[in-house]
Amino acid sequence: MAQLEVFMPQPFAGEIAGMCKALGVDLGDGLLLNLAYESTAFCTSIVAQDDKGNIYHGRNLDYAFVDILSKITVDVQFLKGGQVAYQGTTFLGYVGLWTGQSPHKFTISGNEREGGSWWENAIAAFLNRNYPVSWLVRDTLSEAEDFQAAVLRLASIPIIAEVYYIVGGVSPKEGMVITRNRRGPADLWPLNPLDGEWFHVETNYDHWTTPPPCDDRRTAAIKALNATGQHNINFDTLFKVLSVKPVLNNNTVYTTVMSAALPDRYQTWMRTEE
Repeated sequence: MAQLEVFMPQPFAGEIAGMCKALGVDLGDGLLLNLAYESTAFCTSIVAQDDKGNIYHGRNLDYAFVDILSKITVDVQFLKGGQVAYQGTTFLGYVGLWTGQSPHKFTISGNEREGGSWWENAIAAFLNRNYPVSWLVRDTLSEAEDFQAAVLRLASIPIIAEVYYIVGGVSPKEGMVITRNRRGPADLWPLNPLDGEWFHVETNYDHWTTPPPCDDRRTAAIKALNATGQHNINFDTLFKVLSVKPVLNNNTVYTTVMSAALPDRYQTWMRTEE
């Protein structure tokens, strides 16, 4: 346990050690499980503002082992003083969060970004003590006081792998896609409803580039959002957008739709391609 704390912060070190002990799993295997997922998730995230200024945030999480992960996906709540401080969706045995909400403050989802090799991630984790990307999501949900503070933390704290962080707030224009390098932001892409940018779609490719034809979930999502229209976007219609093929595909484990201003509406669905 003491050796684990040298390389990673609390409460993550203690949680990994505790789960490994309870499950009878080797500590090294438990740590590998938590770090291996840091650069292998394909996803679609959408942040959108309706014509009344309400912010909606939805995501599909895609992963190769959908049959296994669908059986261990859980919604979790973290309490402080008897109240829900934040919540999210994760996998049993995994201490990070790729999807989460701080009630009445902000929402976050994370998408993989290609960049670097696994050994570069390992160096960033164990020598530089950078945060795993999903741990920074959870840490931000716990510590940040508002949308702006969340964006600052997610954009600036060193991480072990490149990633896209998508953030939604509670006020008009509070939507942001953060394209991350390990050391800092490569790009900040805010919502700009006054210029017609009432939604942003992020998959696993830089938004200023063209996604490959073999994996163009972005175009399908944009087409569905434009067909829906800003005046019609809500929890139900956002879920429908995330259900359009190939946004929804054989590797989609779950869909979550959320809005920090309406935290009780946080909902996750297990998915199979229909």
